[in-house]
Amino acid sequence: MIVTDKLASYAPAKRENMPSVEHRVEHRQHKGLNNRAENSHQPTRQRERTMRRFPSPGQAQRFLSAFGPILDHFRPKRHRFTAEDYHALMQDRFLVWNEVTRGKTAT
Repeated sequence: MIVTDKLASYAPAKRENMPSVEHRVEHRQHKGLNNRAENSHQPTRQRERTMRRFPSPGQAQRFLSAFGPILDHFRPKRHRFTAEDYHALMQDRFLVWNEVTRGKTAT
């Protein structure tokens, strides 16, 4: 089975490149079926989208290197927790954040 997105040129390419096995190979054209391949480069796309807001890659790197741990602190892997555990974890994390940032000013 071959899974591709809905680009129309895939079917003729399959006929041209695999004529001897064409009748034995199923070709599914569906946007969501190829998630494994599509999601493999999702982190790269996310980084590119984030970097578009910065004037230079160096400035983006400086900001993201500091912001990454903060983001991780407030975005735990939600699927690993029950609702009660997640709620308690987030309360603890906000308490820690408030203790760390209390009285601090940006310099």
